[in-house]
Amino acid sequence: IRRLTDRSTRRGGTSRVRRVLIANRGEIALRIIRACHEEGLEAVAVYSEVDGGNPHVRAADHAVEIGPAPATESYLNIERLIRAARDTGADAVHPGYGFLAERAVFARAVEDAGLIFIGPPAGAIEAMGEKTEARRRMADAGVPIVPGTTAPTPDVEQALDAARRVGYPVMLKAAAGGGGKGMRRADDPASLRAAFRQAASEARSAFGDGALYVERLLERPRHVEIQVLADQHGTTTHFGERECSVQRRHQKLIEEAPSPAVDAELRSRMGEAAVRAAQSVGYVNAGTVEFLLAPDGQFYFLEMNTRIQVEHPVTELIYGVDLVRQQLRIADGQPLSAAPQPLAPRGHAIECRITSEDTANAFLPSTGRVEYLRVPGGPGVRWDGGIEIGTEIGLYYDPLLAKLIVWAEDRARAIARMARALEELVIAGVATSQPFHRRVMTEPVFRSGQYHIGYLDEVGLELLNRERDPTDVELVALAAALAEHRRRCVPAEPPGPAGHDGASAWLKSARLGALRWSR
Repeated sequence: IRRLTDRSTRRGGTSRVRRVLIANRGEIALRIIRACHEEGLEAVAVYSEVDGGNPHVRAADHAVEIGPAPATESYLNIERLIRAARDTGADAVHPGYGFLAERAVFARAVEDAGLIFIGPPAGAIEAMGEKTEARRRMADAGVPIVPGTTAPTPDVEQALDAARRVGYPVMLKAAAGGGGKGMRRADDPASLRAAFRQAASEARSAFGDGALYVERLLERPRHVEIQVLADQHGTTTHFGERECSVQRRHQKLIEEAPSPAVDAELRSRMGEAAVRAAQSVGYVNAGTVEFLLAPDGQFYFLEMNTRIQVEHPVTELIYGVDLVRQQLRIADGQPLSAAPQPLAPRGHAIECRITSEDTANAFLPSTGRVEYLRVPGGPGVRWDGGIEIGTEIGLYYDPLLAKLIVWAEDRARAIARMARALEELVIAGVATSQPFHRRVMTEPVFRSGQYHIGYLDEVGLELLNRERDPTDVELVALAAALAEHRRRCVPAEPPGPAGHDGASAWLKSARLGALRWSR
């Protein structure tokens, strides 16, 4: 345990929460630490053996190493996390997103240890985590659901029967899943048999449960989600919608708020449905109810994410709310002020997820060392990052490095601002999704706002396979030059293995890449 600082600002004596352990890493851990400090709370960081030098560790008041790099031995090890909380005298645990954030067993373990879980009750996590049970509860609460089964189909024959009743095409989905895992499309009985085997196998691998259910496949829907907050005193409110339809393999890449497809009347109806959904499972704290919005304006419950979302900043920017600070206050028992109704979003916000993926090479993961970082700035630009110069990017964890978010008076100005910010951003040492995002900001369908969840399938190949822009070549050359300059300016390191010329593996590849792309 390392004690770094003492916070001079602390909450009053009536507060139940004074010190928070963040059971996560990277940008979301840093985001929560900053919120804790603004609330006058101490923050405890945890880190694996490879994360000891990361920004979130230094930003915290206390830091605890919890194990080796593999997540199963560190960030997913409940016993070690609880021990770290107890050893540091933490009152509460914030799970962030990913890792254990939506595991009811973790929420219960935190509560059984006499600590406060900064999230929903374990029962609400369970109710929304089992997808068929969630669909049944939503139907009972009057929340529209996509036609399909409300119980798992244990074998392919029952899935075939359900598909005949629902009508093809259908989507097979993991009953215990989420995040796009265990999902397959089927257009006829023959393809359903193959899809069932594939989806069940993937679901067992990802969730330890191969149960599937059947839904009618909606053609060309949009993915629109509603942010909800609920306190411990019976108040549940919502903060409008986010558009999340730019996806690859059900993984979100770009989000914006408000949605180009949602007007005030639809926002009100979707918000009311989201509030009913949360109340039906006794939800407390921050959560997101996800819907599919059909071209005819009908919307259908998809799932509920029982945690803070990666894309929460776009909501914060257009509604002037700090969702993470609200989470801390709700967990402390403070009442929530209901959002003004009807909601009137102020301006427009867009978020691009900056990931360590080579988007020009089928989104293959990229590893290396951040040799140089220039973060964009200026009016309306926000950078939620978990990296800095010297950060090592490996394959152990999610590829999300940072989130670039912009706000402007309207959507057209927000797109222009994001395009400018992406041009300013420089990350050298590892391939990222930045070039892909730059191209999306100039793509006509995206700029029109008339896109849906199949957007990347329809126009994405052109974006991904297009020859690299001249600016890409220039940036690679600049990155190589900056890295070489940095290498020459720092003290020489001890000689490496025989045959090593002193240049990093990244620098060698950057030199070769710049030469290849200039041909």
